[in-house]
Amino acid sequence: VSGDALVSGNALVSGNALVSGNARVYGDARVYGNARVSGNAWVYGDARVYGDAWVYGNAWVSGNALVSGNALVSGDARVSGNAWVYGDARVSGNAWVYGDARVYGDAWVYGNAWVSGNALVSGNALVSGNAQVESQADWLLVGPAKSSGRFTTAYRDTKIGVRVSCGCFTGTAQEFSAQIEATHAGNQQHLQQYRLFYQLIAFSFDIQPA
Repeated sequence: VSGDALVSGNALVSGNALVSGNARVYGDARVYGNARVSGNAWVYGDARVYGDAWVYGNAWVSGNALVSGNALVSGDARVSGNAWVYGDARVSGNAWVYGDARVYGDAWVYGNAWVSGNALVSGNALVSGNAQVESQADWLLVGPAKSSGRFTTAYRDTKIGVRVSCGCFTGTAQEFSAQIEATHAGNQQHLQQYRLFYQLIAFSFDIQPA
């Protein structure tokens, strides 16, 4: 425990864990293994941060939440309730993962995204914008594409209805359809695969096909 960090209450820091900067660990929280809590981050309640996980920035982990593996929670992100973030997952920006939600694998939740309820966001999913994912019906991962090896993620967004993220592209499903037509016009095989991706997204979210 270093810098101006504070560990208080019944909190426990053990193993090779490091709490530094202006971080706060309190309540019945546990930080152990090779975990790090730094910056202005707070870990409190009955939360657990362990493995090689890192919580930093202005992030909060609270309630009965678990952050483990190589997971990163940063920025102004919140992980609370009974939520788990683990594996190589990242939660950043103003994102909030709560309820009984799970974010794992190589998934990245960022921006103003909310993942809650019983949602399981995994794989190579990218969930951002104003996403509101409460169940498995609220998001879809498709791929990898033959052209780039990238995955395409579609999910419900409170501002634009359904948002699609693929590589550096993020926008509506209709904009995604137009983008793939322009980008892959010279390769019919790649274009056909992305058209199938779009058709699956349209079917899953009841979007009128373009």
